[in-house]
Amino acid sequence: MRISYRKANSPARPNQGAFTLVEMLLVLTILAILASIVLPKMTGNTERARVTAAQTQIANLGTALGAYEVDNGNYPRGREGLQALMVKPRDAINWHGPYMEKDIVSDPWGHPYLYECPGRHNPSGYDLSATDKDGNVYGNWNVKK
Repeated sequence: MRISYRKANSPARPNQGAFTLVEMLLVLTILAILASIVLPKMTGNTERARVTAAQTQIANLGTALGAYEVDNGNYPRGREGLQALMVKPRDAINWHGPYMEKDIVSDPWGHPYLYECPGRHNPSGYDLSATDKDGNVYGNWNVKK
């Protein structure tokens, strides 16, 4: 048994509920215009958030490096690098770490932070930096405080 929703004597409408090509193109054009307005604003905020996150993480690592330096009299050198904040190096006599609550994370662009001691920008200390996808360098010498 087949159930029909149309009245017995009404003619069939083959185009009922369909969109025309012009209507579809109009909708796609509107969506493209909206995307061209919204996407640049969203990507700008995303990149700005990554820069802020990198600067915050550099400051947090700087605090941990400062605590390490107070305990040991110097900043980690050579291969120790930032791992000295988590695992006691052989030559660290007064190590009272770990100096970070969690493992050291990668920068917001997915790369490890670059640590150099003594630093090029801070010869009496260290340089700690991250590089974004465009090659801009954010380091402890240019972090906004």
